[in-house]
Amino acid sequence: MTTVAQIRPSSVFLVSGGAKGITAKCAIRLAQQYPCKFILLGRSELLETEPEWAKDCFDEATLKKRIMEYLLSLGEKPTPMSLQKVYNQISSSREIKETLAAIQKAGGQAEYISADVTDVSALNQKLATAVERIGQITGIIHGAGNLADKLIEKKTEQDFEKVYTAKVQGLENLLSCIKPSQLEHLVLFSSVTGFYGNIGQSDYAIANEILNKSAHLIKQKYPQCHVVAINWGGWDSGMVTPELKKEFARRGIDIIPVEAGTQMLVREMHLANHNTTQVVIGSPMTPPAATIEPELRSYRIRRKLALAANPFLQDHVIAGNPVLPATCAVSWMSDVCEKLYPGYKAFSSTDFRIFKGITFNETLADEYILDLQETSKNIDTHEVNFLCKISSKTPEGKTIYHFSTQVKLLRDIPPAPTYENLNLVEDNIITTTGKDFYQTGESALFHGSTFQQLRRVINISPDKITVECFWQEIDKTKQGQFPAYWINGFTTDLSTHPLWIWLYHYHQEICLPGQQERYEQFAKTPYNQPFYVSCEIKSKTQTGVVADFFVHDQQGTIYSQLLGGKGIIFPAKLMRPKA
Repeated sequence: MTTVAQIRPSSVFLVSGGAKGITAKCAIRLAQQYPCKFILLGRSELLETEPEWAKDCFDEATLKKRIMEYLLSLGEKPTPMSLQKVYNQISSSREIKETLAAIQKAGGQAEYISADVTDVSALNQKLATAVERIGQITGIIHGAGNLADKLIEKKTEQDFEKVYTAKVQGLENLLSCIKPSQLEHLVLFSSVTGFYGNIGQSDYAIANEILNKSAHLIKQKYPQCHVVAINWGGWDSGMVTPELKKEFARRGIDIIPVEAGTQMLVREMHLANHNTTQVVIGSPMTPPAATIEPELRSYRIRRKLALAANPFLQDHVIAGNPVLPATCAVSWMSDVCEKLYPGYKAFSSTDFRIFKGITFNETLADEYILDLQETSKNIDTHEVNFLCKISSKTPEGKTIYHFSTQVKLLRDIPPAPTYENLNLVEDNIITTTGKDFYQTGESALFHGSTFQQLRRVINISPDKITVECFWQEIDKTKQGQFPAYWINGFTTDLSTHPLWIWLYHYHQEICLPGQQERYEQFAKTPYNQPFYVSCEIKSKTQTGVVADFFVHDQQGTIYSQLLGGKGIIFPAKLMRPKA
Protein backbone atom coordinates (compact mmCIF):
# COMPACT_ATOMS: atom_id res chain seq x y z
CA MET A 1 0.00 0.00 0.00
CA THR A 2 1.38 3.43 -0.99
CA THR A 3 1.95 5.82 1.91
CA VAL A 4 0.94 9.38 1.07
CA ALA A 5 2.95 12.09 2.85
CA GLN A 6 1.43 15.34 4.04
CA ILE A 7 3.21 18.68 4.16
CA ARG A 8 4.65 19.09 7.66
CA PRO A 9 6.49 21.93 9.44
CA SER A 10 9.68 19.92 8.85
CA SER A 11 9.04 19.60 5.10
CA VAL A 12 11.68 21.32 2.96
CA PHE A 13 10.80 22.62 -0.50
CA LEU A 14 13.42 23.55 -3.07
CA VAL A 15 11.85 26.17 -5.34
CA SER A 16 13.66 26.94 -8.58
CA GLY A 17 12.94 30.42 -9.90
CA GLY A 18 11.18 30.88 -6.59
CA ALA A 19 12.51 34.15 -5.23
CA LYS A 20 10.84 36.47 -7.71
CA GLY A 21 7.73 36.75 -9.84
CA ILE A 22 4.83 34.34 -9.87
CA THR A 23 6.79 31.39 -8.47
CA ALA A 24 7.68 33.52 -5.44
CA LYS A 25 4.01 34.44 -4.97
CA CYS A 26 3.18 30.73 -5.04
CA ALA A 27 5.87 29.95 -2.45
CA ILE A 28 4.50 32.66 -0.15
CA ARG A 29 0.93 31.38 -0.50
CA LEU A 30 2.10 27.82 0.19
CA ALA A 31 3.93 29.02 3.34
CA GLN A 32 0.73 30.71 4.51
CA GLN A 33 -1.12 27.39 4.19
CA TYR A 34 1.74 25.13 5.28
CA PRO A 35 4.38 26.95 7.39
CA CYS A 36 7.38 24.79 6.49
CA LYS A 37 10.88 25.36 5.08
CA PHE A 38 11.92 26.71 1.70
CA ILE A 39 15.17 26.90 -0.24
CA LEU A 40 14.65 29.49 -2.97
CA LEU A 41 16.88 29.12 -6.00
CA GLY A 42 17.57 31.85 -8.55
CA ARG A 43 20.26 33.40 -10.73
CA SER A 44 20.05 36.91 -9.29
CA GLU A 45 22.62 38.09 -6.77
CA LEU A 46 21.33 38.88 -3.29
CA LEU A 47 22.91 42.10 -1.97
CA GLU A 48 23.39 41.80 1.78
CA THR A 49 23.57 45.58 2.05
CA GLU A 50 22.52 48.16 -0.52
CA PRO A 51 24.75 51.09 -1.52
CA GLU A 52 24.07 54.18 0.60
CA TRP A 53 22.87 56.14 -2.43
CA ALA A 54 20.17 53.52 -3.13
CA LYS A 55 18.74 53.18 0.38
CA ASP A 56 15.17 54.38 0.88
CA CYS A 57 14.88 55.22 -2.82
CA PHE A 58 12.03 53.32 -4.48
CA ASP A 59 11.00 55.59 -7.35
CA GLU A 60 12.40 54.11 -10.57
CA ALA A 61 13.28 57.41 -12.22
CA THR A 62 14.97 58.76 -9.09
CA LEU A 63 16.89 55.56 -8.50
CA LYS A 64 18.12 55.48 -12.09
CA LYS A 65 19.27 59.09 -11.74
CA ARG A 66 21.29 58.10 -8.65
CA ILE A 67 22.76 55.11 -10.51
CA MET A 68 23.86 57.46 -13.30
CA GLU A 69 25.51 59.78 -10.78
CA TYR A 70 27.22 56.81 -9.15
CA LEU A 71 28.61 55.56 -12.48
CA LEU A 72 29.84 59.06 -13.31
CA SER A 73 31.62 59.23 -9.94
CA LEU A 74 33.50 56.09 -10.91
CA GLY A 75 34.61 57.72 -14.14
CA GLU A 76 32.34 55.49 -16.25
CA LYS A 77 30.15 56.71 -19.05
CA PRO A 78 26.54 55.67 -18.26
CA THR A 79 24.70 53.85 -21.05
CA PRO A 80 21.09 52.65 -21.07
CA MET A 81 22.37 49.08 -20.78
CA SER A 82 24.71 49.75 -17.85
CA LEU A 83 22.03 51.78 -16.07
CA GLN A 84 19.46 49.01 -16.46
CA LYS A 85 21.92 46.36 -15.30
CA VAL A 86 22.55 48.08 -11.97
CA TYR A 87 18.87 48.92 -11.57
CA ASN A 88 17.87 45.27 -12.18
CA GLN A 89 20.45 44.11 -9.64
CA ILE A 90 19.04 46.37 -6.92
CA SER A 91 15.36 45.73 -7.70
CA SER A 92 15.92 41.96 -7.94
CA SER A 93 17.71 41.89 -4.60
CA ARG A 94 14.86 43.83 -3.01
CA GLU A 95 12.24 41.46 -4.40
CA ILE A 96 14.17 38.45 -3.10
CA LYS A 97 14.33 39.99 0.38
CA GLU A 98 10.60 40.75 0.24
CA THR A 99 9.87 37.12 -0.63
CA LEU A 100 12.04 35.82 2.22
CA ALA A 101 10.37 38.22 4.65
CA ALA A 102 6.88 37.25 3.51
CA ILE A 103 7.61 33.53 4.04
CA GLN A 104 9.05 34.27 7.49
CA LYS A 105 5.97 36.35 8.33
CA ALA A 106 3.73 33.45 7.31
CA GLY A 107 5.49 31.24 9.86
CA GLY A 108 7.80 29.46 7.45
CA GLN A 109 11.57 29.40 7.19
CA ALA A 110 13.38 30.40 4.00
CA GLU A 111 16.82 31.03 2.61
CA TYR A 112 18.06 32.02 -0.82
CA ILE A 113 20.72 30.39 -3.02
CA SER A 114 22.13 32.21 -6.01
CA ALA A 115 22.82 29.53 -8.61
CA ASP A 116 21.92 28.72 -12.19
CA VAL A 117 19.74 25.63 -12.41
CA THR A 118 21.57 24.64 -15.60
CA ASP A 119 24.98 24.58 -13.79
CA VAL A 120 24.81 21.19 -12.09
CA SER A 121 28.25 21.43 -10.43
CA ALA A 122 27.58 24.75 -8.64
CA LEU A 123 24.03 23.68 -7.90
CA ASN A 124 25.12 20.46 -6.24
CA GLN A 125 27.70 22.22 -4.09
CA LYS A 126 25.42 25.00 -2.89
CA LEU A 127 22.49 22.68 -2.22
CA ALA A 128 24.66 20.42 -0.09
CA THR A 129 25.58 23.28 2.25
CA ALA A 130 21.98 24.51 2.36
CA VAL A 131 20.72 21.04 3.32
CA GLU A 132 23.17 20.97 6.22
CA ARG A 133 21.62 24.16 7.56
CA ILE A 134 17.92 23.66 6.85
CA GLY A 135 17.38 19.89 6.49
CA GLN A 136 16.84 17.21 3.82
CA ILE A 137 14.83 18.36 0.81
CA THR A 138 11.44 16.60 0.65
CA GLY A 139 9.84 18.52 -2.19
CA ILE A 140 10.71 20.36 -5.42
CA ILE A 141 8.75 23.11 -7.12
CA HIS A 142 10.42 23.64 -10.50
CA GLY A 143 9.35 27.09 -11.66
CA ALA A 144 12.48 28.26 -13.49
CA GLY A 145 12.02 29.19 -17.13
CA ASN A 146 12.99 31.49 -19.97
CA LEU A 147 11.22 32.87 -23.03
CA ALA A 148 12.55 33.71 -26.50
CA ASP A 149 9.34 34.17 -28.49
CA LYS A 150 9.92 34.21 -32.25
CA LEU A 151 8.47 32.51 -35.30
CA ILE A 152 10.28 29.21 -35.78
CA GLU A 153 12.10 30.33 -38.93
CA LYS A 154 13.65 33.22 -36.96
CA LYS A 155 14.71 31.22 -33.90
CA THR A 156 18.41 30.64 -33.37
CA GLU A 157 20.06 27.66 -31.72
CA GLN A 158 20.87 29.93 -28.79
CA ASP A 159 17.20 30.88 -28.44
CA PHE A 160 16.23 27.22 -28.29
CA GLU A 161 18.93 26.32 -25.78
CA LYS A 162 18.00 29.23 -23.52
CA VAL A 163 14.37 28.13 -23.34
CA TYR A 164 14.88 24.37 -23.37
CA THR A 165 17.69 24.03 -20.85
CA ALA A 166 16.05 26.04 -18.05
CA LYS A 167 13.01 23.74 -18.10
CA VAL A 168 14.35 20.34 -19.14
CA GLN A 169 18.04 20.38 -18.20
CA GLY A 170 17.04 22.25 -15.05
CA LEU A 171 14.74 19.40 -13.99
CA GLU A 172 17.39 16.79 -14.79
CA ASN A 173 19.95 18.69 -12.73
CA LEU A 174 17.62 19.06 -9.76
CA LEU A 175 16.89 15.34 -9.80
CA SER A 176 20.59 14.51 -10.06
CA CYS A 177 21.29 16.58 -6.93
CA ILE A 178 18.29 15.27 -4.98
CA LYS A 179 17.35 11.59 -4.99
CA PRO A 180 13.83 11.24 -6.42
CA SER A 181 13.18 8.43 -3.93
CA GLN A 182 13.39 10.91 -1.03
CA LEU A 183 10.84 13.29 -2.56
CA GLU A 184 7.31 13.51 -1.20
CA HIS A 185 6.26 16.30 -3.57
CA LEU A 186 7.33 17.25 -7.09
CA VAL A 187 5.54 20.18 -8.73
CA LEU A 188 6.50 21.13 -12.28
CA PHE A 189 5.42 24.54 -13.56
CA SER A 190 4.45 23.76 -17.14
CA SER A 191 2.31 25.84 -19.50
CA VAL A 192 -0.86 25.67 -21.56
CA THR A 193 1.54 26.31 -24.45
CA GLY A 194 2.84 22.77 -23.98
CA PHE A 195 -0.72 21.43 -24.00
CA TYR A 196 -2.30 23.52 -26.76
CA GLY A 197 0.67 25.09 -28.56
CA ASN A 198 1.09 28.81 -29.27
CA ILE A 199 2.45 30.91 -32.10
CA GLY A 200 6.10 31.90 -31.65
CA GLN A 201 6.65 29.43 -28.79
CA SER A 202 7.66 26.16 -30.45
CA ASP A 203 10.67 25.77 -28.13
CA TYR A 204 8.63 26.68 -25.05
CA ALA A 205 5.92 24.21 -26.08
CA ILE A 206 8.47 21.41 -26.52
CA ALA A 207 10.12 22.09 -23.17
CA ASN A 208 6.84 22.22 -21.27
CA GLU A 209 5.43 19.11 -22.93
CA ILE A 210 8.59 17.26 -21.89
CA LEU A 211 7.86 18.38 -18.31
CA ASN A 212 4.31 17.02 -18.68
CA LYS A 213 5.53 13.63 -19.87
CA SER A 214 8.29 13.60 -17.23
CA ALA A 215 5.66 14.02 -14.53
CA HIS A 216 3.83 10.90 -15.71
CA LEU A 217 7.04 8.86 -15.93
CA ILE A 218 8.24 9.92 -12.47
CA LYS A 219 4.80 9.21 -10.99
CA GLN A 220 4.89 5.69 -12.44
CA LYS A 221 8.30 5.02 -10.90
CA TYR A 222 7.62 6.74 -7.55
CA PRO A 223 3.87 6.38 -6.88
CA GLN A 224 4.27 7.48 -3.27
CA CYS A 225 5.39 10.95 -4.44
CA HIS A 226 2.78 13.63 -5.10
CA VAL A 227 3.77 14.54 -8.68
CA VAL A 228 1.90 17.15 -10.69
CA ALA A 229 2.68 19.15 -13.83
CA ILE A 230 0.57 22.30 -13.72
CA ASN A 231 -0.06 23.69 -17.19
CA TRP A 232 -0.51 27.36 -16.28
CA GLY A 233 -2.14 29.92 -18.54
CA GLY A 234 -1.08 33.57 -18.59
CA TRP A 235 -0.87 35.24 -15.18
CA ASP A 236 -1.92 38.78 -14.39
CA SER A 237 1.67 39.83 -13.75
CA GLY A 238 4.57 41.75 -15.22
CA MET A 239 5.16 39.27 -18.07
CA VAL A 240 1.65 39.93 -19.36
CA THR A 241 1.86 43.53 -20.51
CA PRO A 242 -1.22 45.75 -21.06
CA GLU A 243 -0.80 45.25 -24.82
CA LEU A 244 -0.67 41.46 -24.37
CA LYS A 245 -3.76 41.60 -22.14
CA LYS A 246 -5.66 43.34 -24.95
CA GLU A 247 -4.55 40.69 -27.42
CA PHE A 248 -5.56 37.90 -25.02
CA ALA A 249 -8.96 39.55 -24.53
CA ARG A 250 -9.47 39.76 -28.30
CA ARG A 251 -8.67 36.06 -28.63
CA GLY A 252 -10.90 35.09 -25.69
CA ILE A 253 -7.98 33.98 -23.46
CA ASP A 254 -8.52 34.44 -19.73
CA ILE A 255 -5.77 35.81 -17.47
CA ILE A 256 -5.17 34.11 -14.11
CA PRO A 257 -5.45 36.57 -11.15
CA VAL A 258 -2.47 36.16 -8.80
CA GLU A 259 -4.61 35.46 -5.74
CA ALA A 260 -6.70 32.84 -7.56
CA GLY A 261 -3.67 31.18 -9.18
CA THR A 262 -1.68 30.83 -5.98
CA GLN A 263 -4.73 29.36 -4.25
CA MET A 264 -5.05 26.84 -7.09
CA LEU A 265 -1.46 25.73 -6.45
CA VAL A 266 -2.30 25.13 -2.78
CA ARG A 267 -5.37 23.16 -3.82
CA GLU A 268 -3.34 20.95 -6.18
CA MET A 269 -0.95 20.15 -3.29
CA HIS A 270 -3.82 18.75 -1.19
CA LEU A 271 -3.87 15.04 -0.42
CA ALA A 272 -7.14 14.67 -2.35
CA ASN A 273 -5.23 15.42 -5.60
CA HIS A 274 -2.37 12.99 -4.97
CA ASN A 275 -3.17 10.93 -8.05
CA THR A 276 -3.66 13.87 -10.44
CA THR A 277 -0.41 14.04 -12.40
CA GLN A 278 -1.26 16.76 -14.92
CA VAL A 279 -3.70 19.65 -14.72
CA VAL A 280 -4.49 22.56 -17.04
CA ILE A 281 -5.28 25.87 -15.33
CA GLY A 282 -6.09 28.51 -17.93
CA SER A 283 -7.67 29.04 -21.34
CA PRO A 284 -6.50 27.36 -24.54
CA MET A 285 -3.90 29.50 -26.33
CA THR A 286 -6.12 30.11 -29.33
CA PRO A 287 -3.90 31.23 -32.21
CA PRO A 288 -4.66 34.46 -34.05
CA ALA A 289 -6.61 34.02 -37.26
CA ALA A 290 -4.59 32.86 -40.25
CA THR A 291 -3.75 35.31 -43.02
CA ILE A 292 -5.65 34.77 -46.27
CA GLU A 293 -3.42 34.67 -49.34
CA PRO A 294 -5.10 35.46 -52.69
CA GLU A 295 -3.86 32.29 -54.42
CA LEU A 296 -6.44 29.47 -54.56
CA ARG A 297 -4.90 26.24 -53.28
CA SER A 298 -5.82 22.57 -53.37
CA TYR A 299 -5.05 19.89 -50.80
CA ARG A 300 -5.16 16.11 -50.68
CA ILE A 301 -5.32 14.24 -47.36
CA ARG A 302 -5.11 10.47 -47.14
CA ARG A 303 -6.63 8.62 -44.20
CA LYS A 304 -6.94 5.01 -43.09
CA LEU A 305 -10.18 4.10 -41.33
CA ALA A 306 -10.65 1.13 -39.02
CA LEU A 307 -13.61 -0.19 -37.11
CA ALA A 308 -11.48 -0.81 -34.01
CA ALA A 309 -10.44 2.86 -33.98
CA ASN A 310 -14.07 4.04 -33.96
CA PRO A 311 -16.02 2.29 -31.18
CA PHE A 312 -19.08 4.54 -31.73
CA LEU A 313 -19.74 2.75 -35.05
CA GLN A 314 -21.06 -0.24 -33.12
CA ASP A 315 -24.01 2.06 -32.33
CA HIS A 316 -24.62 2.88 -36.00
CA VAL A 317 -25.24 -0.53 -37.58
CA ILE A 318 -27.46 -0.87 -40.68
CA ALA A 319 -28.41 -4.31 -42.03
CA GLY A 320 -25.79 -5.86 -39.78
CA ASN A 321 -22.89 -3.60 -40.87
CA PRO A 322 -21.37 -0.58 -39.09
CA VAL A 323 -21.88 2.46 -41.35
CA LEU A 324 -20.28 5.90 -41.07
CA PRO A 325 -23.00 8.49 -40.28
CA ALA A 326 -23.27 11.04 -43.07
CA THR A 327 -23.04 13.76 -40.43
CA CYS A 328 -19.58 12.46 -39.43
CA ALA A 329 -18.48 12.81 -43.05
CA VAL A 330 -19.56 16.47 -42.91
CA SER A 331 -17.71 17.07 -39.64
CA TRP A 332 -14.61 15.34 -41.09
CA MET A 333 -14.50 17.62 -44.15
CA SER A 334 -15.31 20.75 -42.12
CA ASP A 335 -12.72 20.02 -39.42
CA VAL A 336 -9.93 19.57 -41.97
CA CYS A 337 -10.83 22.87 -43.66
CA GLU A 338 -10.71 24.61 -40.27
CA LYS A 339 -7.26 23.20 -39.53
CA LEU A 340 -5.95 24.80 -42.71
CA TYR A 341 -7.08 28.22 -41.44
CA PRO A 342 -6.57 28.55 -37.66
CA GLY A 343 -8.94 31.10 -36.16
CA TYR A 344 -11.67 30.33 -38.71
CA LYS A 345 -14.76 28.17 -38.23
CA ALA A 346 -16.91 26.24 -40.67
CA PHE A 347 -20.09 28.28 -40.94
CA SER A 348 -21.86 26.29 -43.64
CA SER A 349 -21.88 23.10 -45.65
CA THR A 350 -23.93 23.34 -48.85
CA ASP A 351 -25.01 20.84 -51.48
CA PHE A 352 -23.96 17.84 -49.38
CA ARG A 353 -24.31 14.62 -51.37
CA ILE A 354 -23.93 10.94 -50.55
CA PHE A 355 -22.70 8.87 -53.51
CA LYS A 356 -21.72 5.67 -51.77
CA GLY A 357 -21.50 5.58 -48.00
CA ILE A 358 -18.58 4.08 -46.08
CA THR A 359 -19.44 0.66 -44.68
CA PHE A 360 -17.05 -1.06 -42.29
CA ASN A 361 -17.06 -4.56 -43.77
CA GLU A 362 -15.17 -6.27 -46.59
CA THR A 363 -15.83 -3.22 -48.81
CA LEU A 364 -13.77 -0.93 -46.56
CA ALA A 365 -10.97 0.63 -48.65
CA ASP A 366 -7.30 0.57 -47.69
CA GLU A 367 -7.37 4.36 -47.52
CA TYR A 368 -9.74 7.25 -48.15
CA ILE A 369 -8.80 10.44 -49.96
CA LEU A 370 -10.12 13.85 -49.01
CA ASP A 371 -9.64 16.38 -51.80
CA LEU A 372 -10.10 20.05 -50.92
CA GLN A 373 -10.17 22.74 -53.59
CA GLU A 374 -10.39 26.41 -52.61
CA THR A 375 -13.02 27.89 -54.88
CA SER A 376 -13.02 31.50 -53.65
CA LYS A 377 -11.62 33.79 -50.95
CA ASN A 378 -12.59 37.20 -49.68
CA ILE A 379 -9.89 38.99 -47.72
CA ASP A 380 -12.23 41.83 -46.69
CA THR A 381 -14.97 39.60 -45.24
CA HIS A 382 -12.50 36.94 -44.00
CA GLU A 383 -14.15 34.13 -45.94
CA VAL A 384 -12.76 30.99 -47.60
CA ASN A 385 -14.83 28.52 -49.66
CA PHE A 386 -13.88 24.91 -50.41
CA LEU A 387 -15.18 22.13 -52.63
CA CYS A 388 -14.64 18.89 -50.67
CA LYS A 389 -14.79 15.32 -51.95
CA ILE A 390 -14.14 12.01 -50.19
CA SER A 391 -13.17 9.10 -52.43
CA SER A 392 -11.32 5.79 -52.47
CA LYS A 393 -9.95 3.38 -55.04
CA THR A 394 -10.90 -0.22 -55.69
CA PRO A 395 -8.16 -2.86 -55.86
CA GLU A 396 -8.44 -2.45 -59.65
CA GLY A 397 -7.72 1.28 -59.37
CA LYS A 398 -11.23 2.55 -60.06
CA THR A 399 -12.17 5.75 -58.17
CA ILE A 400 -15.29 5.56 -56.02
CA TYR A 401 -16.78 8.80 -54.69
CA HIS A 402 -18.42 8.66 -51.26
CA PHE A 403 -19.37 12.20 -50.18
CA SER A 404 -19.05 15.78 -51.41
CA THR A 405 -19.97 19.23 -50.11
CA GLN A 406 -18.99 22.88 -50.25
CA VAL A 407 -17.67 24.30 -46.98
CA LYS A 408 -17.58 28.00 -46.12
CA LEU A 409 -15.10 29.17 -43.47
CA LEU A 410 -15.59 32.49 -41.67
CA ARG A 411 -13.41 34.23 -39.13
CA ASP A 412 -16.47 35.86 -37.56
CA ILE A 413 -19.58 33.70 -37.29
CA PRO A 414 -22.81 35.74 -37.68
CA PRO A 415 -25.00 36.26 -34.59
CA ALA A 416 -27.44 33.41 -33.98
CA PRO A 417 -30.94 34.09 -35.36
CA THR A 418 -34.15 33.29 -33.48
CA TYR A 419 -36.44 30.51 -34.67
CA GLU A 420 -39.67 32.31 -35.54
CA ASN A 421 -41.99 29.29 -35.44
CA LEU A 422 -41.07 28.24 -31.91
CA ASN A 423 -43.72 26.05 -30.29
CA LEU A 424 -42.89 24.10 -27.14
CA VAL A 425 -46.49 23.47 -26.09
CA GLU A 426 -46.96 19.76 -25.31
CA ASP A 427 -49.74 17.90 -27.11
CA ASN A 428 -49.16 14.41 -25.59
CA ILE A 429 -49.85 12.69 -28.94
CA ILE A 430 -46.66 10.57 -28.79
CA THR A 431 -45.98 9.43 -25.23
CA THR A 432 -42.90 7.29 -25.96
CA THR A 433 -39.81 8.67 -24.20
CA GLY A 434 -36.05 8.17 -24.07
CA LYS A 435 -34.50 4.89 -25.13
CA ASP A 436 -37.91 3.42 -26.00
CA PHE A 437 -37.59 5.25 -29.34
CA TYR A 438 -34.67 2.97 -30.22
CA GLN A 439 -34.19 -0.69 -31.18
CA THR A 440 -37.63 -1.83 -29.94
CA GLY A 441 -39.07 -3.04 -33.24
CA GLU A 442 -39.27 -2.40 -37.00
CA SER A 443 -40.58 1.13 -36.49
CA ALA A 444 -37.94 2.09 -33.94
CA LEU A 445 -34.75 4.01 -34.69
CA PHE A 446 -31.85 1.60 -35.24
CA HIS A 447 -29.22 3.62 -33.31
CA GLY A 448 -27.26 2.34 -30.30
CA SER A 449 -26.49 4.08 -27.01
CA THR A 450 -24.17 6.77 -28.44
CA PHE A 451 -27.11 8.23 -30.39
CA GLN A 452 -30.05 7.28 -28.14
CA GLN A 453 -30.52 10.80 -26.86
CA LEU A 454 -33.92 11.89 -28.18
CA ARG A 455 -35.79 12.40 -24.89
CA ARG A 456 -39.39 13.12 -25.91
CA VAL A 457 -41.72 14.43 -28.60
CA ILE A 458 -43.14 17.76 -27.46
CA ASN A 459 -45.67 18.07 -30.30
CA ILE A 460 -46.35 16.64 -33.74
CA SER A 461 -48.56 17.63 -36.67
CA PRO A 462 -48.82 16.73 -40.40
CA ASP A 463 -46.24 19.40 -41.26
CA LYS A 464 -43.97 19.59 -38.18
CA ILE A 465 -42.46 17.74 -35.20
CA THR A 466 -40.74 19.29 -32.19
CA VAL A 467 -38.56 17.23 -29.85
CA GLU A 468 -36.30 17.59 -26.82
CA CYS A 469 -32.82 16.05 -27.04
CA PHE A 470 -29.94 15.61 -24.62
CA TRP A 471 -26.51 14.47 -25.77
CA GLN A 472 -24.48 12.90 -22.99
CA GLU A 473 -20.91 13.46 -24.17
CA ILE A 474 -19.07 10.24 -24.86
CA ASP A 475 -15.40 9.60 -24.15
CA LYS A 476 -12.94 10.86 -26.80
CA THR A 477 -11.69 7.30 -27.23
CA LYS A 478 -15.18 6.20 -28.24
CA GLN A 479 -15.47 9.16 -30.65
CA GLY A 480 -12.44 7.70 -32.41
CA GLN A 481 -11.35 9.33 -35.66
CA PHE A 482 -14.35 11.69 -35.73
CA PRO A 483 -14.09 13.73 -32.50
CA ALA A 484 -16.66 16.44 -31.80
CA TYR A 485 -15.12 19.88 -32.16
CA TRP A 486 -16.99 22.90 -33.54
CA ILE A 487 -19.23 20.76 -35.74
CA ASN A 488 -20.44 17.70 -33.84
CA GLY A 489 -21.38 14.80 -36.12
CA PHE A 490 -23.07 12.99 -33.22
CA THR A 491 -25.49 15.75 -32.22
CA THR A 492 -26.19 16.57 -35.89
CA ASP A 493 -27.16 12.94 -36.50
CA LEU A 494 -29.33 13.02 -33.37
CA SER A 495 -31.02 16.18 -34.67
CA THR A 496 -32.32 14.28 -37.72
CA HIS A 497 -34.08 11.54 -35.71
CA PRO A 498 -37.39 13.45 -35.42
CA LEU A 499 -37.98 13.02 -39.17
CA TRP A 500 -37.90 9.21 -38.76
CA ILE A 501 -40.50 9.43 -35.97
CA TRP A 502 -42.73 11.79 -37.99
CA LEU A 503 -42.50 9.63 -41.11
CA TYR A 504 -43.47 6.44 -39.33
CA HIS A 505 -46.21 8.12 -37.28
CA TYR A 506 -48.02 9.46 -40.36
CA HIS A 507 -46.94 7.08 -43.13
CA GLN A 508 -45.57 3.90 -41.47
CA GLU A 509 -42.32 4.37 -43.40
CA ILE A 510 -38.67 4.97 -42.45
CA CYS A 511 -35.82 6.82 -44.17
CA LEU A 512 -32.08 7.37 -44.33
CA PRO A 513 -30.30 10.62 -45.26
CA GLY A 514 -29.71 11.26 -48.94
CA GLN A 515 -28.51 14.85 -49.32
CA GLN A 516 -28.91 18.32 -47.88
CA GLU A 517 -29.06 21.74 -49.47
CA ARG A 518 -27.52 23.75 -46.67
CA TYR A 519 -26.23 23.39 -43.12
CA GLU A 520 -25.34 26.49 -41.08
CA GLN A 521 -23.89 26.64 -37.57
CA PHE A 522 -23.97 29.68 -35.29
CA ALA A 523 -22.90 28.06 -32.00
CA LYS A 524 -21.88 24.65 -30.67
CA THR A 525 -24.76 22.37 -29.76
CA PRO A 526 -24.53 22.01 -25.97
CA TYR A 527 -23.40 18.79 -24.33
CA ASN A 528 -24.94 17.34 -21.18
CA GLN A 529 -27.94 19.66 -21.21
CA PRO A 530 -31.24 19.76 -23.12
CA PHE A 531 -31.62 21.28 -26.58
CA TYR A 532 -34.57 21.30 -28.95
CA VAL A 533 -35.14 20.36 -32.58
CA SER A 534 -38.00 21.75 -34.65
CA CYS A 535 -38.39 19.73 -37.87
CA GLU A 536 -40.58 21.27 -40.57
CA ILE A 537 -41.74 18.92 -43.35
CA LYS A 538 -41.48 20.54 -46.79
CA SER A 539 -42.56 17.73 -49.11
CA LYS A 540 -43.28 14.01 -49.18
CA THR A 541 -43.31 11.58 -52.15
CA GLN A 542 -43.32 7.80 -52.43
CA THR A 543 -39.53 7.62 -52.46
CA GLY A 544 -38.43 10.58 -50.36
CA VAL A 545 -39.17 13.27 -47.83
CA VAL A 546 -37.67 16.78 -47.51
CA ALA A 547 -37.47 18.71 -44.25
CA ASP A 548 -35.80 21.69 -42.55
CA PHE A 549 -34.26 21.11 -39.11
CA PHE A 550 -33.74 23.92 -36.57
CA VAL A 551 -31.63 23.13 -33.49
CA HIS A 552 -32.24 25.73 -30.78
CA ASP A 553 -32.50 26.46 -27.07
CA GLN A 554 -35.68 26.89 -25.04
CA GLN A 555 -35.97 30.54 -26.09
CA GLY A 556 -35.57 29.73 -29.78
CA THR A 557 -31.99 30.94 -30.25
CA ILE A 558 -30.65 28.78 -33.08
CA TYR A 559 -27.47 26.75 -32.65
CA SER A 560 -27.63 25.32 -36.17
CA GLN A 561 -30.03 24.77 -39.04
CA LEU A 562 -30.13 22.06 -41.69
CA LEU A 563 -32.20 23.20 -44.65
CA GLY A 564 -33.46 20.99 -47.46
CA GLY A 565 -32.49 17.74 -45.80
CA LYS A 566 -33.68 14.87 -47.98
CA GLY A 567 -34.49 11.44 -46.58
CA ILE A 568 -34.67 8.40 -48.88
CA ILE A 569 -37.53 6.10 -47.89
CA PHE A 570 -36.65 2.44 -47.28
CA PRO A 571 -38.71 -0.62 -46.38
CA ALA A 572 -38.22 -1.30 -42.66
CA LYS A 573 -37.08 -4.88 -43.32
CA LEU A 574 -33.93 -3.59 -45.11
CA MET A 575 -32.73 -2.07 -41.85
CA ARG A 576 -32.67 -5.40 -40.04
CA PRO A 577 -29.48 -7.55 -39.91
CA LYS A 578 -29.24 -10.08 -42.69
CA ALA A 579 -30.11 -13.61 -41.65
